Amino acid sequence: MGLLLGLSLAVAGCATTGRSAGQKLDPWENWNRKVFAFNEGLDEKVLKPVATVYSEVVPQLVRQGVANFFNNASDAWSAVNNFLQLKIEAGLVDVMRVGTNTVLGLGGVLDPASEMGMERHGEDFGQTLGYWGFGAGAYVVWPVFGPSTVRDSIALPLDRSVSPAVVIHDGGAVTGITLLQIVNTRANLLGASRVLDDIALDKYTFVRDAYLQRRRSLVFDGEEPDAGGDDGDKGAPAEAPARKGSGPRDAAPPAAKAAASAASR
Repeated sequence: MGLLLGLSLAVAGCATTGRSAGQKLDPWENWNRKVFAFNEGLDEKVLKPVATVYSEVVPQLVRQGVANFFNNASDAWSAVNNFLQLKIEAGLVDVMRVGTNTVLGLGGVLDPASEMGMERHGEDFGQTLGYWGFGAGAYVVWPVFGPSTVRDSIALPLDRSVSPAVVIHDGGAVTGITLLQIVNTRANLLGASRVLDDIALDKYTFVRDAYLQRRRSLVFDGEEPDAGGDDGDKGAPAEAPARKGSGPRDAAPPAAKAAASAASR
């Protein structure tokens, strides 16, 4: 799933990548590039071909329903993280989203909550740690899991465990649900990956810088301080711009909209 997260965040963040955000935060670049190349090979030889066949066989409407089902579980985790960040209003909206989509959306397959104006917030534990002043730390690329930072790596076990599979105790069912989530997500990102391939001269640098800037923007809810630096430079939590954010997330940049459009193909 990390490969998919990195791809989606990279494309979503490309509109804000105006400087080399990762240079001072990438002390392990030689190692990271090797892992990045391994992940690219894994995606090219295994995941992308499977996702391509899947997208040709499974109608887009069904794929969107599968995505909605997993997003519903993600919204529940987002609510927890909003409450941990003292964003009570946003947390309550996420709770209402989960309740509405579970009851009226056939267990989350449909998304009536969005049609009713309830915005998705997409908070995770990495953002929660950043909200409370934990710096991002060095950039790191993990095999299979993809781009991350020291802070996001600490949050990784919790964030990656959020899935409908967590309530299932049958090993085969858990594996099947996990594989479905991975393949469905990759299929919905086929268009976005083509955009990334077309615009990136050095794909590693592009993904790194876009990932770091996008994650920083998410921690600050789009209200980053003018001074650059690590996410933890914002000082005490009381001074954090993210504390005021209790409503919907910042508007998506044009590239994020392009990624969403590509994902819907």
